[in-house]
Amino acid sequence: MTHKEIVACFPHMANYAYAFKYICEQGFEVKYLIPPPITRRTLELGSRTSPDYVCSPFKYCMGCYLEALELVANCLMQIYGGCRLNYYGELNARILRDMGYEFEFFDMVAVNWRSPNDIYEHFKIINPDLSMVKIAKAVPVTFKIIEVLDEFEDFIRHNVGFEVNDGDFDATYHEFLNKLENIADGKELKELSQEYRKKLHDIPLNKPAKTIKVGMVGDYYTVQEPFSNYFMEKELAKFGMEVYRQMNFTNSIIHNQGRKKEKIAKRYAKYALGATANSTIGEAITFAREGCAGIIQVKSFGCMPEIDAMPILQNVSRDYGVPILHFSFDSQTSETGVRTRLEAFYDMVEARNGRKA
Repeated sequence: MTHKEIVACFPHMANYAYAFKYICEQGFEVKYLIPPPITRRTLELGSRTSPDYVCSPFKYCMGCYLEALELVANCLMQIYGGCRLNYYGELNARILRDMGYEFEFFDMVAVNWRSPNDIYEHFKIINPDLSMVKIAKAVPVTFKIIEVLDEFEDFIRHNVGFEVNDGDFDATYHEFLNKLENIADGKELKELSQEYRKKLHDIPLNKPAKTIKVGMVGDYYTVQEPFSNYFMEKELAKFGMEVYRQMNFTNSIIHNQGRKKEKIAKRYAKYALGATANSTIGEAITFAREGCAGIIQVKSFGCMPEIDAMPILQNVSRDYGVPILHFSFDSQTSETGVRTRLEAFYDMVEARNGRKA
């Protein structure tokens, strides 16, 4: 397979596909397919072809790969997970090949994204004519795309529950994403981000002086991919809450705040619990200190590091007087059950804060 024939694809994770598309097409000069949005079908496909008790992120990735292969993708790239998800890509690939699919598989976890030389050595496998100059130009822009995505989504989380006209934030942000898909360089990104930063900030709000703030923590995939947590951030916003989340690519990859969070968590967890569990504890402490009225932990069913963090989070809850609600997700989780528990959580938090709806 020559590099001109290659169509690369990552499994979905939030909206980072737009950054992946840029680095693949502008840096590595291979075509990139943004996979279809995750739906119930994606999860059903993934569940049908995955081991029963494997974590739900594995099943989501499997479903995304299958839907991409149904289209034109022929080079699957492994997503970074910070846990067992880092090693699952090989198993995904083996299952898909046993099913009769033919494709290239690329291990993104092995790449040092801060080293252009390392990027070059890995990616010349799929494009022997790789240009070091183009990679050097594309990597900083890719990081900037990630930072802009996270900046905009943070702003939306804090304000979408107070928009005067329902759907303004969603419509504006999706308009931005549609244009982001076609940018050619950093200059276009800067102009586009400036334009839509203003549009987002100009959306009319009816926001009270005192709001109820809630923090979201959890495993690396489930807390970032909206479909995997049943769009919990949007559900919370419907109650008129400000939602805060620290876990994103900007904080975990570009600025690598893991050590800072682990230091904050040191009082409660002296040793590494694995994956992002120590970060979960550090984030919960930070949210409690910063005045969040409640904290929600989301995780995939069977995620051992996050399970280990649960009793420690209860100690944080006791010491700071902040309620913490835990959710586990798998392919059988009931959306109705999730909404019911969120409503009860909101009623409790609202009563504790003395604010009427």
